[in-house]
Amino acid sequence: QVQLVESGGGSVQAGGSLRLSCVGSGYTSWRYCMGWFRLVPGKEREEVAVIYSAGSGTRYADSVKGRFAISQDNAKNTVYLQMNSLKPEDTAMYYCAAEGRVGSVCRVPRDFSYWGQGTQVNVSS
Repeated sequence: QVQLVESGGGSVQAGGSLRLSCVGSGYTSWRYCMGWFRLVPGKEREEVAVIYSAGSGTRYADSVKGRFAISQDNAKNTVYLQMNSLKPEDTAMYYCAAEGRVGSVCRVPRDFSYWGQGTQVNVSS
């Protein structure tokens, strides 16, 4: 059974920073790619950033490029999302996701098999 546990969310003023962490446990084959998604009530779940375990290739949503950075520590089975220059529109529930199938596109929520419970980020103006 794969488990993903997020932490690091909270409340911050615009311009501030937060670092989210996602620790995974379970079978070692669960991690071909990992991603962070966010959800705002009334909207679809949005991809924020994705990282591939082999080679550490990354991809970011246009709305966060230059402000957010995704990284991983394979020894700790942990993926991080460093969020800088936060804006009120970054307010959302942030979810960590993982997929173990080699060759998966890892682009939309249905591409990911494993999900964490989410951590709330609130950015005030």
